[in-house]
Amino acid sequence: MGQPIDHVATDALGADITIFDTTLRDGEQSPGISLDAREKVEIAEQLARLNVDVIEAGFSAASPGDFDAVKAVAEVVGNATRDAESDDESERTPPVIAALARAKESDIEAAAKSLAPARRHRIHTFLSTSDIHRKYMLKATNDEILDQAIRAVELARSYTDDVEFSPQDATRTDFEFLVDIVAAAVEAGATTVNIPDTVGYALPHDFGRWIKQLHERIPAIEANDVVVSVHCHNDLGLAVANSLEAVRNGARQVEVAVNGIGERAGNCSLEEVVMAIRTRKDLLGADHRVNTPELTRTSRMVSSLTGYGVQKNKAVVGANAFAHESGIHQHGVLADRLTYEIMKSEDVGVDGSQIVLGKHSGRHAFRKAVDELGFDLTDEQFQDAFVRFKDVADAKGGLVDTDEVRAIIVSQSTTTADDALVLESFEVVTGSDEPPRATVRVRLAETGEVSEGTGTGDGPVNAACEAVRAAVGIEGVTLTGFNVSAVGSGIEAVGEVAVTVQVSDGGTFTGRAATTDIVGASIQAYVDALNRSQRITHRSEEFRP
Repeated sequence: MGQPIDHVATDALGADITIFDTTLRDGEQSPGISLDAREKVEIAEQLARLNVDVIEAGFSAASPGDFDAVKAVAEVVGNATRDAESDDESERTPPVIAALARAKESDIEAAAKSLAPARRHRIHTFLSTSDIHRKYMLKATNDEILDQAIRAVELARSYTDDVEFSPQDATRTDFEFLVDIVAAAVEAGATTVNIPDTVGYALPHDFGRWIKQLHERIPAIEANDVVVSVHCHNDLGLAVANSLEAVRNGARQVEVAVNGIGERAGNCSLEEVVMAIRTRKDLLGADHRVNTPELTRTSRMVSSLTGYGVQKNKAVVGANAFAHESGIHQHGVLADRLTYEIMKSEDVGVDGSQIVLGKHSGRHAFRKAVDELGFDLTDEQFQDAFVRFKDVADAKGGLVDTDEVRAIIVSQSTTTADDALVLESFEVVTGSDEPPRATVRVRLAETGEVSEGTGTGDGPVNAACEAVRAAVGIEGVTLTGFNVSAVGSGIEAVGEVAVTVQVSDGGTFTGRAATTDIVGASIQAYVDALNRSQRITHRSEEFRP
């Protein structure tokens, strides 16, 4: 990469930018995140409400569990009608469902099979191209890599007309070879060519220059209306900046993840890039179709289901994104919000309104709250959630706000018919002179037998986890992550707990729970993590872009 260059004229970039969401694939590769098919469908349904264009549902060949999850998303979300009353075809068609595949016949076939139920689907195939990857991973010559890429794209095209090709580690690839392999992929039939900054190495001005030069050096991109895409990682904190610079230079698709989750330091943040494009259309000359008032709801759902919290000062969706404490700032905002706010909070789904519910609220009011939050519950799920809501309302003795209702529903959804363990009861005794001691009763779903265990620890949660292990008789499980966050305000706020466990024979699993009792939520989250370790086939840890 060399010196900065002039940018493409913005009047040439009036076309909409495709938003390709990879929360369920690259986002799920974050350490400690393991989403099952049900959770992937739930997030995909919200991504459809958000109106993203493409949902990358997973890596079908990684494991049977990932295959099933991609297929479930393809069946449920890939056939859903967004707005049957709309005259706009884009509002009536479901999002494109994509699956990742290495440039291997078995991977591409698995992707095609898992995607088959979707009305619109894309096979996304990739192959490493940088010298360092070629030397240490592929052990192949450039000619061999070119041939493998061509065969992969041609095979993918035999299954679908929508094929994306990614030269992995593109920004550390010799540019002349990058031109050759992108041109070859286009000639073989790729409809989208993605330029991934796989290790977050690029700087904005150089990355933009490469995107522009690919358009100039490969006339077939324009001639065949091939979309140039970018997939930027955040190792240097530049994923959003690099993606925006790519848009300035002709990229027509940006690959993103909700809350910026993903490998290592994460991916380009969906909410940040879409609001940057929307807010600065004057400079970018482009726009997208994202339904931005769904951004905050999407962020919170993903945070709850993955166990990855959102920092308070996170751009766009953080708790402080529209908060003002400085007297000068408060004065300005009270006079005119534009003095210190460049976006309207309502445009990202934060309008200050609250769903007012309490212990006297009935089913109709709770149903309205659930519907407004965007959850689609069965009658049985609704009844379970309503019982939990009443328990929380009684424990608080006051109002239950929007975020607490969401946490209750998400927590309730962690229990499934596949659970091997059900928490029956627990008791924790603490004192100043002796270590905390816990007694836990757990029911084994398969036999109905109730087993009791006791344990001590350096804190009540540690003691309770030891008691669960004693009751179940398991070994080789290590608690590696524990996160508690307050949902709502006040001393009686609901506590949302996420725990991560490492299983000795392989696999990291996250469990979640929410209640006003932090210790109880911690025990339930720990049991949830143990259940997941039994019902999830952990995905392959092979390297993905």
